[in-house]
Amino acid sequence: MSQRLINYLVFLLLSLTWGSSFILMKIGLKSYSSTQVASIRLIAAGITLLPFFIIYIKKTPTAKIPIIILSGLLGNGFPAFLFCLAETRIDSSLAGILNSLTPLFALITGILIFHAPLVKQQLWGICIGLVGVVGLFAVKGISSNNDWHYGLLVVAATICYGLNISLVHHYLKGFSSLQLGSISLFFMAIFSIPVLASSDIVERFQEAPNAWSSLGASALLGIMGTGVASVLFYQLIQRAGGMMASMVTYALPVVAIGWGALAGEIVSPGQILCMLIILAGVYLANRSKMKQSQVTAKTTKAA
Repeated sequence: MSQRLINYLVFLLLSLTWGSSFILMKIGLKSYSSTQVASIRLIAAGITLLPFFIIYIKKTPTAKIPIIILSGLLGNGFPAFLFCLAETRIDSSLAGILNSLTPLFALITGILIFHAPLVKQQLWGICIGLVGVVGLFAVKGISSNNDWHYGLLVVAATICYGLNISLVHHYLKGFSSLQLGSISLFFMAIFSIPVLASSDIVERFQEAPNAWSSLGASALLGIMGTGVASVLFYQLIQRAGGMMASMVTYALPVVAIGWGALAGEIVSPGQILCMLIILAGVYLANRSKMKQSQVTAKTTKAA
């Protein structure tokens, strides 16, 4: 089997794994509360990567641990609870579409907080992406007139993702994704244990009709959607480069919409159009960033 084919298979598996996270949350929420599903997810992910934690914690400078914990809160902790709470009121497909905002917020936080240079094309990309978001909320509000505003929790989660990407880029360079993921998720699991223990998880497990399937979905969400996915993402970056890895952003909402449609969720043409507008903005911003990286690389090589 060729290396290129293996890269595409890893890309496909990663897209399916991450894209399926949104419907797994919905299944988990059939029997458990949003905080319980999020806690189970983080605990399962921490256990999955525990062998790597044991290896890497000894090699990690003590001064970096607080930053890695902050990275865990922004990249996994807060978003896990925000996504689950949002999906108590909105469709998993809408959550998957809004998740594609992450690259734009990574760019925005990099500019506002870390004073990264801004290119005109990136600004256009941000504006186009935000227009898509406004349109998406308008379409969802018109079609449902219910709790579409819970989608703002997903937007808040993508802002956390964006902050985390900028944080890792500026303060945690040189650490592998496995190292950061295993250490941060270990602490997220530790933080989640008392949250889960103080809830009515035992009563729900004994009384809810779909307790086992919801528990399985929540655990699978942590094992695959958080634990294994981080390993696959690291492998894809190592094998095919960051550009191909970033393309996962475009595949996730498609997978999420597919699962949502199979689950009976209504996905309107207007939502599809707004998703395409958001992805066009992401592409425009990423394309400009890629060109900057290529210019920098050529300049370095020439020097």
